[in-house]
Amino acid sequence: MSLEGLFPIYKWNFKSQSILSNLPEDEYAALHTHMQEQRYGKGEIIFRQGAVASGIFFIKKGKVKKYQVDQNGREQIIYVANAGELIGYHAILADERYPDSAATIEESIIAFIPKEDFMAIMERSSVLPRRLLKILSHEFTVLANSISVFAQRSVKERLAITLIVLREKFKEETAAGEDIMINISRSDLANMVGTGKENIVRFLTEFKSAGILTSHSKKICIKDIRQLIKVSGCGNV
Repeated sequence: MSLEGLFPIYKWNFKSQSILSNLPEDEYAALHTHMQEQRYGKGEIIFRQGAVASGIFFIKKGKVKKYQVDQNGREQIIYVANAGELIGYHAILADERYPDSAATIEESIIAFIPKEDFMAIMERSSVLPRRLLKILSHEFTVLANSISVFAQRSVKERLAITLIVLREKFKEETAAGEDIMINISRSDLANMVGTGKENIVRFLTEFKSAGILTSHSKKICIKDIRQLIKVSGCGNV
């Protein structure tokens, strides 16, 4: 079921897939030439917050969480990136260290593009700078919206929003007619919502009793997306 007209998903998703799509052939070929592909197991670190930014990463397969860790060791997941998205480019463009960490949440294939090669291609490109500026502007809107939600919404509403967003991410790799299975740990879900794991378990149980979702092990299947959107308080249903 599409969310069009029901939920403003564009307010919650970055659009970095569009950075490399339909690039001029010579520019895409140059980027591809410098890609160094690597396989990652579930839970592997790609880069750490505060590390020197050595390049950008293109997710060819899998999903990656971007997160920050506070002084008490608590993790806050900022965003989950899908296949086709770029990560790590903020630090490269700002010539700063990575502002967050990135780790896989499932087995992934990720291509690394060294900083010098990416910057050289961007400097002679007529397309990449404009696209990056547009993407960064949209990401600012997404992050501002997320900050507003954390300040004004209840844990239950934030969980509903997070499940809706994750459903769209896992939908991309689900064959037509098959159930969309959200495969994420309860700990990661809690770190996305900004609450304790016990709250996540309690509200998932409540949603399950209401017929909104089913769950098996770590996998969650949304059965009544309209009702979940109502709980989120952000939709048009």
